[in-house]
Amino acid sequence: MSSIARTGPRARPAALVAALLAALAALPAAANEPSFPVTPAMRSTAQQVAQTGVPLSELAPNAPESHTVQRGDTLWDISKIFLTTPWRWPELWGMNLDQIRNPHLIYPGQVLVLVKANGRATLQLAQAGSGAPSNTVKLSPRVRSQLLDNGAIASIPLHLIGPFLNDAVVFDTNALDTAPRIVATQEGRVLLSRGETAYVRGDLGGARDFRLFREAKPLLDPQTREVLGFEARYVGTAGFVRAGEDRVGADGKPEIVPATFRINDLRMEAGVGDRLSPVPQRDLSAYAPHAPNAPVDGRIVSIYGDSLTGGQNQIVALNRGARDGMERGHVLALWRTGTAALDRTNPDTKPVPLRLPDERHGLLFVFRTFERVSYALILNVQDPVRPGDRFTQP
Repeated sequence: MSSIARTGPRARPAALVAALLAALAALPAAANEPSFPVTPAMRSTAQQVAQTGVPLSELAPNAPESHTVQRGDTLWDISKIFLTTPWRWPELWGMNLDQIRNPHLIYPGQVLVLVKANGRATLQLAQAGSGAPSNTVKLSPRVRSQLLDNGAIASIPLHLIGPFLNDAVVFDTNALDTAPRIVATQEGRVLLSRGETAYVRGDLGGARDFRLFREAKPLLDPQTREVLGFEARYVGTAGFVRAGEDRVGADGKPEIVPATFRINDLRMEAGVGDRLSPVPQRDLSAYAPHAPNAPVDGRIVSIYGDSLTGGQNQIVALNRGARDGMERGHVLALWRTGTAALDRTNPDTKPVPLRLPDERHGLLFVFRTFERVSYALILNVQDPVRPGDRFTQP
């Protein structure tokens, strides 16, 4: 087991990052742990910023010289203290995206110091003294594949997107048409609550835990009218209790006995006709914000849920997905379409029709991608967001 040594009150940023890189480069990934994709663009960014940080022009006007980490902080929150564009915190931290999933294992009570040199700025940890947190972590020869539960602060405010990580689903085809379905309920009830019994027909494929969906609707590209996928309303979850069977009844006629399920969690009451889809393995990969490495120009498909317009912290569907190079962590700019106006300044001519330029008025954060669609969180916005609104690289 090795640790990172510091030689003075403030370790030099390059030395700190170099030590992290050197220590982590030697760590083999466990054979049974999942590998998480790192795109060439992300790796390039990490290599560039590991020693350079961000330009001083990106610092907030009142950025402090230091900050003591508080319980409940995230790297995103801290970066809002130091940066005018907090989504660029991986650059401020010199984040090694290839190896470090929770970039620096920062803990409440630790002191972060802003270092400025050669027109750039980086953050680093102050020297650990006698008052250092007791749970300060030393690097050990393994790569952790689970979310940290030992007090380290998170990268982004996961509570904003957590409920949508498994609930917001786009099916490439209308697969729910042929998915297992609830065909009857306990005691003939119209609606089912948590803990009650549902009877299901269909091919379960050996799975035992399922999500319940309703009303799969096509998502249409606002520009091409292409069907990008099918978004289904999330109902809840159900667990397998007993298998069904085909048998011969007492009268000699065939009988179909459906499988038995118990309703676990619900967002809305379940009922006959709701479709089942296996619960996927939870995706624990990091959400490191970064700009797309190529120009992006797309449109908002819909506002998640029943809203006609969206505001800060709401979820939107985008008409760009994995096939278009979209990645989790992409930060995108929202644009307000320029309005029509008239030039009435020349009294000798009729008013001249004008189209005012588009204005940037918000930011999106992509947290889930499908083949042709992505879901994004509205980070901030000045005007309501509507289907058809434009987004680009920031």
